[in-house]
Amino acid sequence: QVHLVESGGGLVQTGGSLRLSCAASGRTLSGYSVGWFRQAPGKERDFLAAIRWSDGKTYYADSVKGRFTVSRDNAKTSVYLQMNKLKPVDSAVYYCATSRPTYIGSPYSHEYDYWGQGTQVTVSS
Repeated sequence: QVHLVESGGGLVQTGGSLRLSCAASGRTLSGYSVGWFRQAPGKERDFLAAIRWSDGKTYYADSVKGRFTVSRDNAKTSVYLQMNKLKPVDSAVYYCATSRPTYIGSPYSHEYDYWGQGTQVTVSS
C-alpha cells in the first residue's frame, strides 16, 4: 500500500508558476510510475504527466508539454510538478497517483491504484 500526500497548491496570477509536491510512503515505488492528474468542477479527471520511478522517464499530455515538468527525488521518495505560464484554465484540484505495474506512464486514471487527497490550484486572470 502507498500513501500519497500532495502539497504546494494555492492562488497564483496568470503567467505565474507553482511547484506541486507529492510525498510517497509505504511500499517501494520501484517498478511503478507516478502520475499527475487534475480535475476541474464538473469535468473529468485529466492526465497531465507521469514519471517512471526506475529511470525517470517522463510522459506528458500534449496540453501541458513545454509548460509543465515532472521530476522525482529518490532520496525523499517525492515527485514534483513544476507548472509555468499558468492560465485560468489550469485551475483545478491536482492529484498524484501511482500506476499499476503494467501501466507505466499511462494517461488513464483507472490504471492508477493509489491516489493522494489533492491540492487546489487557482489561477486568477
